[in-house]
Formats: sequence, C-alpha cells, structure tokens
Amino acid sequence: MISFFKNLKINKLNRGMIHSMLAQDHPEYSRGMTYVELIVVLSIFSVMTSVVLFNYGEFQAKVDIKNLASDIALKIVEAQKSALSGKLPPSAASLLLNWKPSYGVYFNTSTSDEKKKFTYFANFFDDAYDSTSDSILDQPSITKNNTISKLEVVGCSQPDVNNLSIVFRRPEFRAIITSPTSPVACSPSYAQITIESSQSASTNAKIKIYPSGRIQVN
Repeated sequence: MISFFKNLKINKLNRGMIHSMLAQDHPEYSRGMTYVELIVVLSIFSVMTSVVLFNYGEFQAKVDIKNLASDIALKIVEAQKSALSGKLPPSAASLLLNWKPSYGVYFNTSTSDEKKKFTYFANFFDDAYDSTSDSILDQPSITKNNTISKLEVVGCSQPDVNNLSIVFRRPEFRAIITSPTSPVACSPSYAQITIESSQSASTNAKIKIYPSGRIQVN
C-alpha cells in the first residue's frame, strides 16, 4: 500500500514536470488572451447583437401590423354579426322597439389624428356614417404610431377616397360600401384599407371587404 502511494506521488510529480517543460518550450500554452483578440471578439459580438436587434425590430413591426389588421377585420365582423342578430344598442334600446338598426365601421384619413382611429357605430337612418344621427359604440385608437394610410373603393373611377363606411343591414350579410368621395352610381368590386407601420412604409397590411360580405386580410 505504501509503495502504491509513493508511485502515485511520483506520477503526479512527473506530470507537473512535463507540464512545466511544455510551458517553457511553448509559451503560448500558458499565456492568456491578448488585447487584440479581446477587441476582435467584442467587435464580432457587437456586430451580431446589432444584426439581431435590427431584425427583431423589423419582425416586431410586422407582428404589430398583422395584429392591427386582424383587430380591424374582427371589428368589421362584429358589425356584421350585430346587424344579422338584430342587436339593439344600449343607448337606443328603449326608443327603437322592434326596429333593428344597421351596424358599421367608419374610416377617415383626412387628418393625421383621424388616421390613428376608426369608429364602430350603429346606423339608424341610412347606409352611411353620420356623426350627428348615428350612435358611436366604440372608437378604438391605433397605437405604436401605426396609421391607416390609404382607403380605396376598387372598381370605381376614383378608387382613392378619404373616408369609407362599411355597413351591414339586417337580414342580409352583404356589405354596403359607401364613400362621399366616390361616384354615386359606382358598383365597387371591394373596399381596401391599408395600414402602415411607423418604422417602414414597406411594412404594411391590407384589409379587403367584398360586397358579398367576405373579409380578407393580406
């Protein structure tokens, strides 16, 4: 047993001597990282971090725009369902009795403030939004500096418009697309709402509303 420990101690001493000899013959085995190597590593890390953060910001902007487009489309679907179900708005339930109103969503891009919101309303007298006679049920604000950049009534001689009403009237599920700036006799193929990110004009989404009542998000 004693001889075993002696051999173990000798082996440890031999390994220490070998390591010391290697360090003397090859100084690079014992030296640490130089300043140049440290600067190179930090530079590579900084570049990689910048690329990741840049791509993350662009990715987050796309996600925000898609979420906003879905929220607008869902509000239009809500108007369609409310009209079909004959829902009465609380503010006028006691006055309308058995008469069921239409429901719709109104958009306006005439000012920068109007581009950052839209209006969900109950329509009582016609098939277009009227701020003096209609009941505003909700007016969601668009956050993160995203905006409604463009409104179109595709299929008309003047497709670009400043305001747009999408109304649903019971018992039909069809969409009534109107705009004061569109020709009266126009029969639109569809209405298109373009929303745009504040970070990049190329980061956008489009909501299409067809007269048939179909709603599509691109």
